[in-house]
Amino acid sequence: MKKTNLLVAAVGLSIGLTACGSSDGGNSAGGSSEQSGARAIFEQNCASCHGENLEGGFGPSLEHIGSELSKKEILEQIKTGGGGMPEHIIKGDKAEKVAEWLASKK
Repeated sequence: MKKTNLLVAAVGLSIGLTACGSSDGGNSAGGSSEQSGARAIFEQNCASCHGENLEGGFGPSLEHIGSELSKKEILEQIKTGGGGMPEHIIKGDKAEKVAEWLASKK
């Protein structure tokens, strides 16, 4: 019975980690190094739900999120999650960079 529980936990963890990250983690967008860094953070942590090009998927499109939400509001969403999004998917300076980058998407 213990092996079954361990197997279930391992599979659950694997699925959870896969759902929260992108497989390539690369930097496919141009722009300033700050924007490029934010893009890489997004790709590693958010793209699996919001799409590689912000087009949406499991999560909503973020292509024009800056025309809907301010940097502060985006950062709050990252921190608190909600609507199917886990809280603190990215933290600290990384969350600030991504929020600023997404706020520029008008």
